[in-house]
Amino acid sequence: MSTRTAVVHSDPKILGGTPVFVGTRVPVQILFDCLEAGDPLERFLDQYPTVSREQALAALETPTGSVGPPKPTERL
Repeated sequence: MSTRTAVVHSDPKILGGTPVFVGTRVPVQILFDCLEAGDPLERFLDQYPTVSREQALAALETPTGSVGPPKPTERL
């Protein structure tokens, strides 16, 4: 059993279930978008001070499929 603390949370009552950093309403996708655009981690942390460095780094170490929006299920 893992003792690692969750850094990402998804709740239908918070931004319609969009994965956010625990304790915030900051979507995790914003971190990925900022980094993809070439912004350094520091800039993201400055713009979203409710997200800790530890949360951001932990999210980056998490497999991306587990922090993205839920995938629609296929119906045959």
